Amino acid sequence: MRRLLDWTVRPVLRLAVRILPESDPWERLHAVPTLAMYGAGARHDFAEYLAGRSRVEVATIDEIQEWLLRCRYVSDQALFGEGDHWQHPTAFERRGAGDCEDFALWGWRKLVELRIDADFVTGYCLEDGVLDVRHAWIVFRHDGVEYLFDPVLRDREAMLRPLDEVRDAYIPQFGVDGTGRRFAYAGCLVVERRHARRR
Repeated sequence: MRRLLDWTVRPVLRLAVRILPESDPWERLHAVPTLAMYGAGARHDFAEYLAGRSRVEVATIDEIQEWLLRCRYVSDQALFGEGDHWQHPTAFERRGAGDCEDFALWGWRKLVELRIDADFVTGYCLEDGVLDVRHAWIVFRHDGVEYLFDPVLRDREAMLRPLDEVRDAYIPQFGVDGTGRRFAYAGCLVVERRHARRR
């Protein structure tokens, strides 16, 4: 079913790329992406990642960073023998290891628990202006500032920066807000355009 949905959505996305003008990748679109569009590891609706009892208590953003800095980045291939596997945040807590989606889902959940307006985001990092790797991170708003929180970075200052400072280094495609509501960014069209140029 997921492949069927993805197969029917892709042609619509390609058509949109041809007829819509280029826009800011960070602009939110009025579209609800399918789970498959987030990646092969997205097998559960996002409300499930917010459910279940966490064993890690945090009271501040600093404590979220501190806990994540103790975790290890390990690929899904090494941990699970598959290309893309998203751990539930409680499973990530037990292992203390995972890849970018696992770090970002856990951090997103913790920010939501602290009643901070936060979004889980998937998209691409840019390296010298070129699409590098598919990635996941968090965007949140706190004390009137919008931040990009990239929890796999191993430096406290690098992992949490004002969005305005780093927005050109990331292209967001799809996001999920703190209630589990899915949305798309114009970045999904930007990425599709870049892939089409390569083809």
